[in-house]
Amino acid sequence: MNDTDSADARSGRQVVKTVALVAFLVAALIFYFIRLGGLAIAYIADGGFAGITIGIGMLLLPIVGIWIVWATLTAALDHQRLAKRIHAEGREVDTSQLPRRPSGRIERAAADALFAEIKTEWEADPDNWRSSYRLARAYDYAGDRTRAREAMRRAVALEKLERDPGK
Repeated sequence: MNDTDSADARSGRQVVKTVALVAFLVAALIFYFIRLGGLAIAYIADGGFAGITIGIGMLLLPIVGIWIVWATLTAALDHQRLAKRIHAEGREVDTSQLPRRPSGRIERAAADALFAEIKTEWEADPDNWRSSYRLARAYDYAGDRTRAREAMRRAVALEKLERDPGK
């Protein structure tokens, strides 16, 4: 077994562990939402003003929770799909040669220089999901999570348009 096979095996095990953890957490949340919904219905069935009010409030929590879980998992799967496509095309942002802090994060000056380079690339082709994806990664490396999320949402939307031009 060579180093590449060993790294692939470790990566595969890490993916399985991550998927198992996410599945466990989603199952725990579903259990929690069902229990909370049951309690909410019991409060509402009690019939008093306070019980109905508390019950309605408790019923909203699982609804909001389900929406948050759905939105988070959907976004994660979308981002993963884009990451796989970028990797397959060999267009990943290469940070292997950039200086890093002891924590492992890229040093600020290097991250800013990388961002400037990728932003120029994005400005040349802002309607390409690949350049938006790379811009999102550059924002992330530079520490601007809000703009990274905005750029990634744009990349996901542009990639969906490319896959399904009629939508």
